[in-house]
Amino acid sequence: MSDADTTKAPRTLDLRRMLRHAAARLGFEQDWYLIVIGAIIGSVTALAAMGFAWALHGLEHKTFEAQRAMPLWLMPALPMAGALVTGLLTYFGAREARGHGVPNVMKALIKSNGRIPLRVGLVKALASIATVGSGGSGGPEGPIVQIGSTLGSNFGKVLHINKEQMSTLVGCGAAAGMASIFNAPIAGVLFCLEVLLRDFSLKTFTPILVASVFSSAVTQAVLGENQAIFQTPGVHDYAFSLMEIPSYILLGVVCGVLSVGLSKSLHAGDEWFASLFKRFKVHPIARPVVGAFMLGLLGILWAVIAQTPGGNGGGAEPPPFFADGYRSITWLLSPEAFNGADNMGEGAIPIAIWLLLLLVVFKIVATTMTLSSGGSGGAFAPSLFVGAVLGAAFGRVLELLHLMPFGGSPAAYAVVGMAAVIAGTTHAPLTAILMLFELTRDVYILLPVMLAAVIATVVAQLIDRDSIYTASLRREGINVGRSQDLTILRRIPVASCDIMPLPKEPIYPADPLSKLIEMQGRHLATDFVIVDQTTGKYMGMVTGQDIRTALLDREAIPLLLVAELMRTDLPTVGREETLDTVIALFSRHDVSSLCVVSPIDHTLAMGMVTRTDVMKRYQRVLEES
Repeated sequence: MSDADTTKAPRTLDLRRMLRHAAARLGFEQDWYLIVIGAIIGSVTALAAMGFAWALHGLEHKTFEAQRAMPLWLMPALPMAGALVTGLLTYFGAREARGHGVPNVMKALIKSNGRIPLRVGLVKALASIATVGSGGSGGPEGPIVQIGSTLGSNFGKVLHINKEQMSTLVGCGAAAGMASIFNAPIAGVLFCLEVLLRDFSLKTFTPILVASVFSSAVTQAVLGENQAIFQTPGVHDYAFSLMEIPSYILLGVVCGVLSVGLSKSLHAGDEWFASLFKRFKVHPIARPVVGAFMLGLLGILWAVIAQTPGGNGGGAEPPPFFADGYRSITWLLSPEAFNGADNMGEGAIPIAIWLLLLLVVFKIVATTMTLSSGGSGGAFAPSLFVGAVLGAAFGRVLELLHLMPFGGSPAAYAVVGMAAVIAGTTHAPLTAILMLFELTRDVYILLPVMLAAVIATVVAQLIDRDSIYTASLRREGINVGRSQDLTILRRIPVASCDIMPLPKEPIYPADPLSKLIEMQGRHLATDFVIVDQTTGKYMGMVTGQDIRTALLDREAIPLLLVAELMRTDLPTVGREETLDTVIALFSRHDVSSLCVVSPIDHTLAMGMVTRTDVMKRYQRVLEES
């Protein structure tokens, strides 16, 4: 270790002590110095989010300008160029930056105690700018969650924050990113608590709230404005009526079903592309390019079907499902888009019912092609787009059937559809409701938004227990869980339990079974770890149940060796593993003890942990909480 390294650690420890001392003098409890760190993370994440959004939307604007001037048959060119950059970045930089980001953050919280390498956030930012900015179907929220989480994790690493508090700092970064990119501080906090951490305790909530507030304040101060992303002029005159309740209930059901379809499409796309690439041995760098080529072909098909006007070069208006689709969402939220006026304006799309429904399908397919092939972006913006278009189509059907009340507009149903699809895909109705409120600042339509969002969530959960984020994790064998209990279990390492030391006299496979019977009485032990006589490495265990079974035939005991009763199918656990993993192993193998191995060499046994000790430790933590 260099002199710089030896001085660096004491400095960070001194900073941490200073923060703790200041918090104590202010009357806060021990962990509340995280509030100060949360404010710093929120401010830094806001600056990173603004830079990211500026680069992404700037490239997107240039791409669309070039697209209008290019011949129609060259529509796949720019998305393919962006996808090639993405492939290079993720292959050489960080392969975790592929896809829509949020599941990777959840995986890091569960499996790595919230530790995310800094390069992951940097590569995710650059890859998402290249993918979405060049026309790939995705959004900025997944990347910004991963970027903010990376910043929070690395702040915790520098300050030597313990494992229990690291997840809080990761949440601070994620909430700050959402708050800045959407100008939605409340929804950012709820997204973090409801989706990422699943922990609403006060000591977790407070630093995250502070981070979100500071992020929004810095963003508004730098940009000099505090406006909703999606303006809803005209919808303010809308009045929710009792007669519309059945319509909004039905819209919630439809959106819940479609939410599951969007989630399953992404996950089926992951499997289909993986099989395709394996079959044809496509290099990882080229994989996003294949998806972008398919996306371009889909864009050409849309231009032919919708007959969008061409640019100066004989091309066509970029399809609405390219990039994040925010321009088209803004168009659909304006009642003027449905009043019979010409569809002129930025982001204008045809409003024929069949074209709107076709656009829903195209957006789902486009997002699957982009993200499942290895592109980088978020799935939140595509969900907003699908909900807005589906809601607009639903409103148009009501108009056709003369069921739209006086003063009503499909634009109102577009707003409600956005909230319902977000709720259905994330299984987070509170986040969806408050997100749509902060995105539109429209209180007049809040009641139908609440109704449809809750119904969509219930319908989606009845069809599929997994959200758009948790399905891929479950396929990897990671149980996300649904309660605070599992969150607590993930914070407790095996090292904090009472680990039973091994007997000083090692037990070898060639030893007689009578040796174990004699040691049972002397050490008051039931299970025994067996090691190799030459290397001392772990080989297996003999359980008390197996010894009791052997005792039924006492005449055979002098003839039996330890090797004949040794079980080699039992897993070992590391000191750093958390109790949720250990309890799952106990349940799967139905034993009372498991061998704990050395953190340096996982083949060397250092003790045993019992099911009873694990449950006692868990109970103590519950009582402390």
